[in-house]
Amino acid sequence: MLDGIAAGLSEIVDPARVLTAPAVLDRLSHDFYWYSPVLRPLLKSKTGDVAVQPVSVDEVLAVLRFAGRNEVPVTVRGAGTGNYGQCVPLEGGIVLDLSLMDKLEEITPDGVAVCQPGLRLAVLETEARKKGWELRMYPSTLVKASVGGFLAGGSGGIGSVAHGGLRDFDTVRAFEVVTMEDPPRLVLHEGAAVHEILHAWGTNGVLTRIWFALAPAVEWTQLTAAFDTYQQAFRFTQSIAVDAAWTKRLATVFEWPIPSFFAPIKQVVRAGKALALIMIETGQAQALRAAVDAAGGEVTFTGSFVGPRTQPLLSDYTWNHTTLWAMKADPAYTYLQCGFSPADCEEQFRLLRERYGNEILFHIEFMKNGDGVVIPGALPVVRFTTEERLNDMIEYCRSIGVFVANPHVNYLEDGGRFRADNIQLKAKQKYDPRGLLNPGKMISFRKEVATR
Repeated sequence: MLDGIAAGLSEIVDPARVLTAPAVLDRLSHDFYWYSPVLRPLLKSKTGDVAVQPVSVDEVLAVLRFAGRNEVPVTVRGAGTGNYGQCVPLEGGIVLDLSLMDKLEEITPDGVAVCQPGLRLAVLETEARKKGWELRMYPSTLVKASVGGFLAGGSGGIGSVAHGGLRDFDTVRAFEVVTMEDPPRLVLHEGAAVHEILHAWGTNGVLTRIWFALAPAVEWTQLTAAFDTYQQAFRFTQSIAVDAAWTKRLATVFEWPIPSFFAPIKQVVRAGKALALIMIETGQAQALRAAVDAAGGEVTFTGSFVGPRTQPLLSDYTWNHTTLWAMKADPAYTYLQCGFSPADCEEQFRLLRERYGNEILFHIEFMKNGDGVVIPGALPVVRFTTEERLNDMIEYCRSIGVFVANPHVNYLEDGGRFRADNIQLKAKQKYDPRGLLNPGKMISFRKEVATR
């Protein structure tokens, strides 16, 4: 079977881009699923049978035509920076690595990047700033992550405090998608139609061209501030995040001992104190320093942001990079992805601390939702003991009104941003009726339903 797949693909693309070496397949078949102690044993041994690296839409169409004709599963891979095992092939088959489709075609005069899916976000940020634009939002994996992977598996990040998530405010203007129909088609999705495919883990189409809205570039300053208590740090950062008068790109709070995990920037940490990290428009930096002083905090660092190569790049310690630093300090740590109530969050914090003590450490990322309300999003650091205890924590969070996207499952319906209107499922039924795209990741899909 393997030889047949590889031989067939080698007739479609340059054989040098058909990869079968075990070490290469292992690398291209995995992402950061190991953040989850639950997913780690389930996905470690899963690999594709062959990887292929197309360089054009025509090659993507040809690969999917071959796969469909031979009933071979296809799992699409971006840069592999996801945390849910989105690009791990559960049933072998072909790993479709889009990293060589990485062209930035243009940045339009009104600030829309037109690009291929393999374009790295850091490259886009750098090129956009040369033309007076910047990314509206990006994950903490900025340097490695690709635009296509971000749209397929991400939801928000640095910048979301001002611009919301990928689903909000027409950030994703349009994209072209190759389907797994018989025969495959290239379909343009624009406007509301992007939500059929957005954040569906490549289960219902392959992104090949993207129109991605940018924001006017701002000169940013990074600032860290230490506070005696988590409550002080949280309330101060929340006040900055929700006040439209402040121009900010990032507003993050860590309770102690999370800051102690950040070994490379230990000079900005104060022992025993909570830490706030804010990216502010440079013209407001002095006013922000004064606000920190007035709130009883201590500014421990300020420095210019000059792009992805900034050192230290403080966003390397936010969003899910925080979890990585925690795991480096103690492998027993993992995380959850939560959304707290803007009105009731402090009571929710109290209830969680009362029930779980220091099993849960609060790490807040403020972000704007689609209604324009800034909410306390969160990736709390959690000490893992058993899967049962972890599930109890998730269930309790939900019982007190805390939203949880469960990062310890390998399917969209509980682990991602699966839409309540089932638009992603309907798209899979339409565009992948045989269930060959990333099978097993959309558990509500049934082949028999798709034969209509």
